Amino acid sequence: MAYTDSRSVKSQLDESSSGPVPGQAAPRRRLSVAVRERQILEAAIKFFAKRGFTGQLRDLAKEIGVTHALLYHYFPTKRALIERVYAEVFEGRWKNDWDNILDDPVASPLDKLSAFYCDYARVVLTYDFVRILIYSGLDDQIITDRFFALLRKRLLPRLIRETRRHCGVTTEGQPSARELELLMGLHGGIFYTGIRRWVYGQAIHHKSAVAEDDDSVRDRVRAYLSSAKEILYSKEQSS
Repeated sequence: MAYTDSRSVKSQLDESSSGPVPGQAAPRRRLSVAVRERQILEAAIKFFAKRGFTGQLRDLAKEIGVTHALLYHYFPTKRALIERVYAEVFEGRWKNDWDNILDDPVASPLDKLSAFYCDYARVVLTYDFVRILIYSGLDDQIITDRFFALLRKRLLPRLIRETRRHCGVTTEGQPSARELELLMGLHGGIFYTGIRRWVYGQAIHHKSAVAEDDDSVRDRVRAYLSSAKEILYSKEQSS
């Protein structure tokens, strides 16, 4: 399905309306296919983030103000709508620039991991991203399976490569289970700040602080790289 441009649905509707004629009832506007699809998608993201995937599509239709039949005209199955939500919230937010940051041949691993995770945190630690991922894990795992496959393909190998480089390790073999688990401690720790805010309703550090605090992210990266060198790659561990 084609994506619409980045303007909000409301702004497009405002632009398409010339206003009612005085003394006459305002005509009912017929939305274009693209605008109506976008309206449903944006409402579905909010709906699933709030209620999870056990919510009924008839309830979603009521919130939007459309018929159940119209909703199914655009998305014939609930699975089709969930797939579209994944494409929008997860794949749609993935930045190609992250590959470039981590593949920079000049910057240090510390700088690269810090730059990546600071920006990654700003993108993913949002209400809809965090809660939809959690709800998917508790339901059919359609979204979590696809998202973790994306991480395994595009992200984790780069992070392991930079971790080894930081620690002076030249091997290019497949990551060990220990390497991956230590790395997921870093990755999961950063994501957990979003869980604390959007699932548990707890302030991060202080009510005035933000979840994606750059200093905290850099602290986590430094701690991870230091522990990796000591735990995984020291002479004692390799002997």
